[in-house]
Amino acid sequence: MEAFLMELVLCLLLFFTIRTWAIDTLTQGQSIKDGETLVSAGGSFELGFFSPGNSKSRYVGIWYKKVSTGTVVWVANRENLVSDASGVLSINEKGILSIMNGAKGIVWSSNTSRNSAEEPIAQLLDSGNFVVKDRNDSDSENFLWQSFDHPCDTFLPGMKIGINFVTGSERHASSWKNTEDPAPGIYTYRVDLQGYPQVVVKKGADILFRAGSWNGLYLTDGPLAVNPLYSSEFVMNENEVYYTYNVQNNSIYTRFLLNPSGLTQRTLWNERTNNWEVYATSQSDQCSIYAYCGSYATCSTNESPPCKCLEGFIHRSTSPRDINSVDWSYGCTRRTPLACHGGDSFLRKTGLKLPDTSKTWANISIDLKECEKLCLKNCSCTAYANLDIREGGHGCLLWFGDLIDIIEFSEGGQDLYIRLATSDLSNVPSLFSI
Repeated sequence: MEAFLMELVLCLLLFFTIRTWAIDTLTQGQSIKDGETLVSAGGSFELGFFSPGNSKSRYVGIWYKKVSTGTVVWVANRENLVSDASGVLSINEKGILSIMNGAKGIVWSSNTSRNSAEEPIAQLLDSGNFVVKDRNDSDSENFLWQSFDHPCDTFLPGMKIGINFVTGSERHASSWKNTEDPAPGIYTYRVDLQGYPQVVVKKGADILFRAGSWNGLYLTDGPLAVNPLYSSEFVMNENEVYYTYNVQNNSIYTRFLLNPSGLTQRTLWNERTNNWEVYATSQSDQCSIYAYCGSYATCSTNESPPCKCLEGFIHRSTSPRDINSVDWSYGCTRRTPLACHGGDSFLRKTGLKLPDTSKTWANISIDLKECEKLCLKNCSCTAYANLDIREGGHGCLLWFGDLIDIIEFSEGGQDLYIRLATSDLSNVPSLFSI
C-alpha cells in the first residue's frame, strides 16, 4: 500500500512539473477555457480571456503579468466578442488557432496561410509575442503565425510597423474604439510609403501627426538622437520596410500606446509607484498637429505666435494685419518667384524637423553637393537635405512642391536647404545661406 501511495505521489509530482513547464504552450488538441491562462516562461506576460473596463464581453488577450496586472497589450478577437464565459481557445493539427463560443461557433481564427508544421504548438513568448510554430523550430522566420504581425493599440519592443512586399501584408497599430471596446478605432500608427517612407498617425485617411522619416539615427520628429531607454531601427530593402525598437535593458518595461483619442504615449513602468508613467506624448502642443502652420512656415513652441514664414516667404493672407490673428492654415508663399535656370540659390536653415516627405526623391549614394546640383536642374525642386546624418552626413533627399509641417527645435534638429530667388537670399544673414 505504501509503495502504491509513493508511486501515486511521484506521478502527481511529475504531472504538475510537466504542467508548470508547459504553462506557456498549447499543443494540438489542447485548449484554454475561460478562466485558464498561459504565462510566458519568464512570467512577463499572460494570455487568457478578459473583459475590458465595465464590459461583460469576453475577449482573448495578452496582458502584463509581472507588472501592472491587467494592462492589455493585444486582443485576438477584437472585432468578434464572446458574450459569456463559455469561450475556448484551441489549436488544431494544422497549427490554426481558433476561439469558439458555447454554441461551438468559431468567433475568431488565425487563418495561417503557411504550410503546417509537423508538430505545431502555440507559445506565449516573454516578449509578449504569441506564436504558432513547429515545436522543434525556434527560428522566427519560420513561424506559421504570430501576434506581432497583427498589432492592436500597443507597439511593443520587437514589433515591426511597416509593409512586407513579399507577402503584401501591412503591420500597423490601431486604436481601440473606446476603453470598453477593443474593436479597431479610427486612428492608426503606420509607415506611409508615399514618397520617402515616414511614420505617421492617421485619422482615417488623413495625417494627424507625423513622427517623420528616418535619418540614420532616429525619426526626424525627435530633435535629439540618444535615448537611454530604447534603440530604434528603420529597415528598407526590396523585401520590406519597417520601423521597430528594442529596450536597452530587459528589466525595463516600456510600451507605446495609441489611445482611443489618437494620442500616442510612450510609458515606463515605475516600480516605486506601481504605475505607468508617461514620458512622451504626441500632439502635446500646437506644433505637433500636422501642418499647423501651413506651407513654407515653421512652428516653434518657444515663439508667440508659434508660426512664422520661412525667410523669403510671406503669409498668403494679407489681412488682418495683426499677426496674432492670422489664419496660419493658409501658409506662406514666395516673396519672389523662382527664376529656375541660373537665378536661384539656397538658404540653409538649421535645427528643424524636416518637412513632409510624401513628395520627395531619395538617393543614398550621392553627397550633398551633388544633391544641390540635382535640385537646381529641376524647376520643381524646392529643397534638399542629407538623407543620413551619420558620419557628417551623406545621401540626398529632394523635395518637390510645398514644404509642409516644419518644426523649429530649440536644440538638435537637422539642416534643410531651401530654394530661394537669389534676390531674396541677399536679404538673409550670410550665416544661414550657402
